[in-house]
Amino acid sequence: MAGRSMWRATTKLLVATTALGGGAAAATIASSDDPAMALKLCTNVPLRLYRDSVTAATIAFDYEYSLWGLPEGSAERAKAKHEVHMRGARRLEELCFRNGGIYIKLGQHLGQLEYLVPEEYVRIMRESMLNKCPHSSYDQVHEVIKKELGGAPDEIFDEFDPVPIASASLAQVHVARMHDGQKVAVKVQHTYMTDTAAADYATVELI
Repeated sequence: MAGRSMWRATTKLLVATTALGGGAAAATIASSDDPAMALKLCTNVPLRLYRDSVTAATIAFDYEYSLWGLPEGSAERAKAKHEVHMRGARRLEELCFRNGGIYIKLGQHLGQLEYLVPEEYVRIMRESMLNKCPHSSYDQVHEVIKKELGGAPDEIFDEFDPVPIASASLAQVHVARMHDGQKVAVKVQHTYMTDTAAADYATVELI
């Protein structure tokens, strides 16, 4: 009975999450003058919302199922709780890396909340989110620079290293040289930060 009740509550949350995130995406699409961007949102946002929903439901159900019937304070419950914490943290870690963007920031933030979330989540997020941020491809970097600066990297700069020297959750850094010989660091925002930001912020806030 409790399992069914938990599942119904989780389902309601997922429906609300999808509706809110989808509404934010729809607003962005409706106000976009770029058909390519609108198409990208139409394909990317539902997939990201689906990942959110499946991950949240799986974690919630795993807790309910794994701890069902185990008495509080027992060694069996403590062992089961540790194991389900580990599984939940790994699932959340995978979601953050697959969705990227503000999800990486969310994972990094969770890694600092040892006073609030289980130790297993803190440890896993600290080990992965702080050192393994995803990279944008050179094609994506090319697209951002052309859009923001009005020309391709080899037009704007005399030299541009396509391999980033560092990458964080929001952007990555490339070494370049201006036409006057000055060496510079170019910080390029990850494209998915702008493509799906409205839906991501709405969804993560609700979850």
